Amino acid sequence: MSITLSGAEPGNRTVTTDLLLIETDDDNARVIREALSRDRDCCFEITRVRRLNEALARLAESDTEVILVGPDLPDSESLGESIRQVRDASQEALILPLSGDAEWLPHTLRYVIQRKSVEAGLRATEQALFEEKEWARVTLSSIGDAVIVTDPDGCVTYLNPMAETMTGWACEEAVGEPLGEVFHIISGQTRELATNPALYAIEQDRTVGLDANCILVRRDGEENGIEDSAAPVHNRNGEVSGAVIVFRDISQSQEMTRKMAYLAHHDSLTGLCNRALLDERLKQAIRLAQRHQKQTALLFVDLDGFKRINDTLGHAVGDHVLQAVAEVLSDCVRTTDTVCRHGGDEFVILLTEIERPEDAIQVADKILASFATPLIVEGHPLRLNLSLGISVYPEDGDSTDAIFERADAAMYHAKISQHPNYGFAQRDRDSWPTTRDCIDRRLARAFEMGEFVLHYQPQIDMVTGRIGGVEVLVRWLDSERGLVYPSQFMPVAERTGLIIAIGRWIIQEACRQVAVWRREGHDSLPVAINVSAMEFHHPHFVPFVREVLHETGIDPSDLELEFTESVLMHEPELSMTHLQQLRDIGVRLAMDDFGSGESSLRYLNRFPIDTLKIDKCLMEGVTADPATSVVLRSLVAMGKDLKRRLVAEGVETAHQLGFVQTQLFDVAQGFRFGYPQTSEDFSRLLEKEH
Repeated sequence: MSITLSGAEPGNRTVTTDLLLIETDDDNARVIREALSRDRDCCFEITRVRRLNEALARLAESDTEVILVGPDLPDSESLGESIRQVRDASQEALILPLSGDAEWLPHTLRYVIQRKSVEAGLRATEQALFEEKEWARVTLSSIGDAVIVTDPDGCVTYLNPMAETMTGWACEEAVGEPLGEVFHIISGQTRELATNPALYAIEQDRTVGLDANCILVRRDGEENGIEDSAAPVHNRNGEVSGAVIVFRDISQSQEMTRKMAYLAHHDSLTGLCNRALLDERLKQAIRLAQRHQKQTALLFVDLDGFKRINDTLGHAVGDHVLQAVAEVLSDCVRTTDTVCRHGGDEFVILLTEIERPEDAIQVADKILASFATPLIVEGHPLRLNLSLGISVYPEDGDSTDAIFERADAAMYHAKISQHPNYGFAQRDRDSWPTTRDCIDRRLARAFEMGEFVLHYQPQIDMVTGRIGGVEVLVRWLDSERGLVYPSQFMPVAERTGLIIAIGRWIIQEACRQVAVWRREGHDSLPVAINVSAMEFHHPHFVPFVREVLHETGIDPSDLELEFTESVLMHEPELSMTHLQQLRDIGVRLAMDDFGSGESSLRYLNRFPIDTLKIDKCLMEGVTADPATSVVLRSLVAMGKDLKRRLVAEGVETAHQLGFVQTQLFDVAQGFRFGYPQTSEDFSRLLEKEH
């Protein structure tokens, strides 16, 4: 049915209704048409058929709204049978039987049609209301917020599933209960009962929010921080008929906020404060020192050789070492002091309100004493050496940047000097550079001025007992400090990239010295040189070695290049290529510190290595630890199975020498046979043997 409206008054409304007239008699059909045409309120679109079968065929094709059935249809036994078949064909249509009088028909149709229209409207309204309620139910059941509805008296009428979870009340149990019983909230600060926002919303007829730091107490006593708002509900007359409370659990977001605030000021690995928090505390410490006429000290702590731990034992062990160091450092200071991880293997300690600089020295001594014994990390006994730099406010600066800079530079002074373990800004100020850049320049200047020298340590052939080779060791002959060892300046050289230039100089100078010894008539004397990762992976390293051999004229077999496991395993396939190129030249190749890392046996077998040098740390444990002897024997057996030449490093005692002899090492070196010495002294040693 279609309805067309024209004007505001009902009289101006035209209703068009599809009508199917089933009538055999033409006169009766005409009378019905005339009667229906006189109705001004309804307009009928009439379709007439004469037989029941025609009507049924028509209904099969399309629906109609009103069907008038004549009494004497030729293809029907009776009017009742006709109506039954028509009803089966169109169950929604209005079906009326016809009689001789047609005057009643318009009024009856108008009433019935209007009633059906009203009923249809009601059904549509009910359907729309059902859909809206279903939409609201699904929405309330799906949202992450909790929702509670109350009546005007503050009694619960509805809880959505999230509200059931957060309050511990089932909706069926909560309905009719006072809101305060179901929605029990307290102040997070005073622990007192908090004012219920729904009551405010009803009384003031406006949306209100919950006080900050409110806690919802579940039915089982569990507490959760929440945030919420309440709004009044109105009936059709605009009167307040209840309230709706919407709230959510903010415990996780509060915890995340606290965690993010913590991580913003703390190191994630060690849990120590970071540089940002240390800056704040240092500023505060300086203010307190000024106010109370005290002093403040800053200690820079650096782990010497930490990179080697990472390279040989892996980064996981390295992380555990840093955590253990953080714990030891924290145990060495007061609770009012601050330990900070400055980055990498550097730590900074803030000592607040000290009386005199000697107080900082006492802490430094305590720290050094704590690391005097090996640190056991995942079963590995690790002896850690520290370099400490100390600066004191106000003697060494009147700002945080100045104090930091002085302590940092003092630490580097300790690293490269002969001082036992720490540098003191106040005492050593005139004897060391004040910044890392100055230290970098000083090392570069030392290289340019030729302050580096080579020392040579003999390697003894265990079959003949004679010198069978020599290892080259670099030293820095500083005019002020004397002899400086590689562990004290090589980290700076690696950081600045100067290690490449130093490494090339070592190879050139060592090969030149071998050529000198050959000209003096000495037998072939292979020289072993350790190569750093930066040198080895430099694209021009192999051509450089070839050029040096050509310039010095020595036999390539008299040059042995040593690489640690970590260097080779960093990029094993690329290492394989470079090693093979060196092997093709005729250079001998050695793996240094064998047994201290985690190299792959698959690659170890494929690397064109001639010599395996057993790590001296393992040799140190031969006497004290039986397990170390077992490990050493396994490494020796492995080396022999791989048909590699075996060199024992760090042989210092008779017991260690006996072990080396019984295990049939090919070569041994260490203080037992000779200390590193200058080329002149080593030449005299060769003369004696000759």
